[in-house]
Amino acid sequence: MSLPLNNQPMTIKQARELSPLVLAYVGDGVHTLYVRLVEMSKTTGKTDKLHKAVIRRVSATAQAESMSAIEGLLTEEEGDIFRRGRNSHPHSFAKNATVLDYKTATGFEALVGYLYLTAQHDRLQYLLSVSYKND
Repeated sequence: MSLPLNNQPMTIKQARELSPLVLAYVGDGVHTLYVRLVEMSKTTGKTDKLHKAVIRRVSATAQAESMSAIEGLLTEEEGDIFRRGRNSHPHSFAKNATVLDYKTATGFEALVGYLYLTAQHDRLQYLLSVSYKND
């Protein structure tokens, strides 16, 4: 499933100047949209069933598992963005995830946000598709 394109991309320099939590905020939305589109294409079921499938895939625990699936594929730059997100200091933590999973998920979201904002669509699409196969 492909995401809508970002028609006003940032430069890498501009994106690196953003807070990792801002990158994660954008990445959370992009990842959620990706999961919704994939799940929608797999079912003709009711929206409550669709919603439950999406919620399972966008939880901090599931995002941490997704990160584990792609971590070995990251470039040095992508690894740096992930680490910045993981090591950031969020103001809250998920109720149903460990602190480690939550921090890993934040790093995953920061990476997704960074790739989206810098219009690295093919790379983003590839990493999301690999991360989605971790079931």
